[in-house]
Amino acid sequence: MKGGGGGRLAQQAAAPLRLESRRFRLLSIVVGCFVFCLVFLLSSRPDATAFDTVSVSPRASFAGARRPAAVKTLRTASSAGFGGDFHVDIRQQEQGETRGQLRQTVEQSAGDKTATEWVRDTVIVEERSEAAEPEDAERDRDANVAAASNSDDQAAPGAENKAVHDVASTTTAQPAAETTATTPRRPEEKARAAGGQIQSKLQEEQPARQQQEERHEPARSVGGDHQQQQPRPPLCDFSDFRSDICDLAGDVRLDANASALVVVDPSATGDANQSHKIRPYPRKGDETCMSRITELTVRSAAGTAAAPPRCTAEHAAPAVAFSIGGYTGNIFHDFSDVLVPLYNTAHRYGGDVHLVMANVASWWLVKYDRLLRSLSRHPPLDLAAAAAAGEVHCFRNATVSLRAHKELIIERDRSADGLATPDFTRFVRRALSLPRDAPTRLVVPGTGSSKRPRLLVISRHRTRLLLNLAAVVRAAEEAGFEAVVNESDVGNDISEVGKLINSCDAMVGVHGAGLTNMVFLPPGGVLVQIVPWGGLQWMARADYGDPAEAMGLRYVQYEVGVGESTLKDKFPPGHQIFTNPTGLHKKGFAFIRHTLMDGQDITVDVGRFREVLLQVRNSLAQ
Repeated sequence: MKGGGGGRLAQQAAAPLRLESRRFRLLSIVVGCFVFCLVFLLSSRPDATAFDTVSVSPRASFAGARRPAAVKTLRTASSAGFGGDFHVDIRQQEQGETRGQLRQTVEQSAGDKTATEWVRDTVIVEERSEAAEPEDAERDRDANVAAASNSDDQAAPGAENKAVHDVASTTTAQPAAETTATTPRRPEEKARAAGGQIQSKLQEEQPARQQQEERHEPARSVGGDHQQQQPRPPLCDFSDFRSDICDLAGDVRLDANASALVVVDPSATGDANQSHKIRPYPRKGDETCMSRITELTVRSAAGTAAAPPRCTAEHAAPAVAFSIGGYTGNIFHDFSDVLVPLYNTAHRYGGDVHLVMANVASWWLVKYDRLLRSLSRHPPLDLAAAAAAGEVHCFRNATVSLRAHKELIIERDRSADGLATPDFTRFVRRALSLPRDAPTRLVVPGTGSSKRPRLLVISRHRTRLLLNLAAVVRAAEEAGFEAVVNESDVGNDISEVGKLINSCDAMVGVHGAGLTNMVFLPPGGVLVQIVPWGGLQWMARADYGDPAEAMGLRYVQYEVGVGESTLKDKFPPGHQIFTNPTGLHKKGFAFIRHTLMDGQDITVDVGRFREVLLQVRNSLAQ
């Protein structure tokens, strides 16, 4: 009994142990299965743990959302048939969703075992985080905003497709996995649904985007850019020291009653309107002269402005508007202020140009009629007469004022048409039918005989008189010249004066307007200028010396001594006018003109002057 009882007790004690052993084995099996399943899951998703963010604090989540998207470069298996690398952008918060969508997309697009195995056989060869520079990120963001706003504003054809293109080309800034259950699928996901077409799309767009970033240019959408209106060029040029010039093109309307030229531009805005006051005469620094010139208004009229004046006459030929007021009536200013710059301005039109004139004097038109007709085959348009008739003349092009260079000179490098002073003198000779283009040949070939060159002596009858004119004529004849005396007058017919002077080989005269007649001399002729006392060499050279040489003439300057001037009879010996005359120039041009120019007459030293005439005779013989 005792032994039997002990055996039962031992059996009762062993039963719980066997039960616990079975439980342990069952637990071990369950744990083993769990571990096996876990290992299997992990082996089938080797990269999952790298992007799991299950237990992340809100602060870490927020910091992770601000970090740039991670870029994973995946290489497909060779048997899959999807050659090349595949770039996938995955945010840390949405890794699981991205991986699932990637697998689901490929399975749906291919629908066969090969595509599924391609996902399973994909190997990660590179993983990096592109920390974009702040400026680049901001530029990309601004570019996307600009593209979206331009697309919404203009709704241009193709703008929507271009916007999709821009979004697809910025995958590093825009993560691929952004879709949720409540938002439509993004353009990138639609591209992935096409069975891997996004791969080539990204590869094609990335170089273009990189080039754009290197140029620091924002992305733009096609048809989304507003054309910036180019600034309108100024109507007038005020930079020249002699004249202000306005070159007008388009719908140009001359409102004679208002003395205004209006350029009508329907495409311009009101802010583009310009308005200028112009006195069309090339002496803009001379207030006395310019006060005599009619002022013209040059303005533009935009489409929103008040209605422009209606045309009463339309012209296909352009216009050149200028004044013949100021100092005209003096032959020097007739040529230097009007005729020379008018030729420089209007020659380009070959005669098909309208000459619009302010301050018209009928006698002036008659005197220079042949020159004006050679510049324009249209009758002159008198601004005052057109205003009285209420006329509005319309042109396609117009120039207001004249292009003037130096006195009686056209500078080739400043001329818009490459003209120079000899072109003008040639024009004058042809317009007036002047026959001679060269001086007289003094020696007749084959005979040994010689001809006497012809010398014109300019006689003045009011100021700067040549008191011993007769002695000068005799000295000229003794030097071998045929001397001719002429007094130029404002009323002389220009054609007759031109023929007389063109028949001569040389010209002599005291400084003054009469020397302007040198424009009729044949090239190669000689101009002798007698310069009064008083330090006037600079003026004589600028007014006639430089122009003579520019015309192709030979220039000789004879400077008067104190004993040859009547100033010696008006001022005591030792006066500053004899010792330092240039010091008196600071008193102004009025003093120079009144005292040194109009205040003296000349009695040349015939002996000294004869030597000059012999030099001129010899130069013509050469």
